[in-house]
This record gives sequence, structure tokens and C-alpha cells, in this order.
Amino acid sequence: MHRIHVNMPESSREDEEMTVRQQRYQGHQSSNNIVSSISKFADDHLTLVRNISTGLAVVGVIVIARSIKLITTFHAVSEIPARFIEKNVSLRGKVHSITERGLKVEHVPIYLPVLSGILSRKQGVCTSPMLVHLAGVELTPEGREWLQKNLAPAQTVWLKLISREDDRLHCLVSQSREGSMFSYCVNEEVLRLGLARSAPVVGVRPDSRLYWRLLKRLHRAEVKAERKGRGLWKEDSLWERASKAVRDNALFSLMRRIFKRT
Repeated sequence: MHRIHVNMPESSREDEEMTVRQQRYQGHQSSNNIVSSISKFADDHLTLVRNISTGLAVVGVIVIARSIKLITTFHAVSEIPARFIEKNVSLRGKVHSITERGLKVEHVPIYLPVLSGILSRKQGVCTSPMLVHLAGVELTPEGREWLQKNLAPAQTVWLKLISREDDRLHCLVSQSREGSMFSYCVNEEVLRLGLARSAPVVGVRPDSRLYWRLLKRLHRAEVKAERKGRGLWKEDSLWERASKAVRDNALFSLMRRIFKRT
């Protein structure tokens, strides 16, 4: 059998190619028309487009802020999310007062223009202080007096969340030094001045990395006070030790009672 070859005329091929080119051109023209229409609409309604974009951005920020509780005011220890404690998040607060149980601190959320005002009106402006304990620290009476002098009401502090115990937070409390951009840890400062003793960190597993990191940090501050004889580590002078030994002597006490009777 012989294959039959059919040769298309040159004019037919040219017509076919012309048709394909026309279809492509029409497709490009259609796309360009759509883009041009959109651009024209955007130009004619520029203010509307900007308002829509701004509105979407604001809604996005509100959703994100609410989801991470960025601008939420915590009125009670129980309101703080567990993930904040687990991740040792730092919260800003204002000192309300110093009590025997610890610091009373009002939470101050991050301020975002406009949004904070809107949400604060919805939530109400009433605030209540939360009870905060210096994590890993056992204060002396002198230490409590020092806090009352150095943490005045309405002063801003930062609370690094360590653990939660019933209605009390255990935190590393930081405060800016007066006239300085730098801050210091109050927990370490009272230990460094000999106004407190280091204590077990409540609510943290003793076998955890966090526990030993905090313990090492606080112990280092306490050792400095002990070496320099500050506060409760201060040693009596020779005269003070001799006077105390005489007062505690049984014979001296007996003689003093005899002379009092006479």
C-alpha cells in the first residue's frame, strides 16, 4: 500500500495562523480591558478603596490583639491565660500598695491608639490590683520597709510571670532606676542588700531548667550580700559581741537581779 500525502495550500496555512493570532490578540485585549477597568474604578473611588483597606487592617489588628490578649486588662490572677505563665510573659503594672503578703499591682495593658480607647469603654474602666509575690525571695521586715520606700504607688513595674498560686502571682519584678534607662530586678536587689533570704521557687518543678536558672541567679545575689556583710549578714563589732556575751552571762544576770532588789 502506498501512503497518500495531502499537501495543504499555502493560503490555508496563512489563514489558520492569522485566526490563531487574532484569538490571542482578543484574549490580551480582554485581559487589558479588565485591568484597565479595575484601575479606573480604583482611581475614581480612591477614598473608598483606602477606607476599605484601612478598615480591613483595623479589623485584623483587633482580631490579633484580642486573640493574644494584647490589650486586655487583667483584673484578677485567675484571668491570666495559662500560656502566659508557661511562656513567662512579662506584664506591665502600676504599684498600688505593699502588704505583708506581697505587692498589690494593677495591670496596665499595652496601649494602642484608638483601639485601646474603644475596648476600654467596652470592658469598663474599673481596675483592681493583683497580689504579687517576689519569686524565690523571703523578705525581712527591713526588706518590706525598703519596698515601701522604693516602690511608691502608681510607679510602673514589669512582672515576669513565673507561677500562679491561688490568688497570688510569683514573679520577677523589674523597675527602672531613677534617672536611668536601665532597669533592675527587685528580687535580686533585696537579696543583694541583705534584706531578704533566697527561698524555693513556688510552682516550678525542681527538676526544670527554669527552677535552677532562677535559683542560681538569686543565690548569686545573696552571696554578694553575705560577702559584704550587708543587712541580715552584717556582723557585730567586737564591742557589740563582748557586750552581748556579758549580758547573756548567768553570773552577770544574777548580780543584776541582786542589785535591783537592794
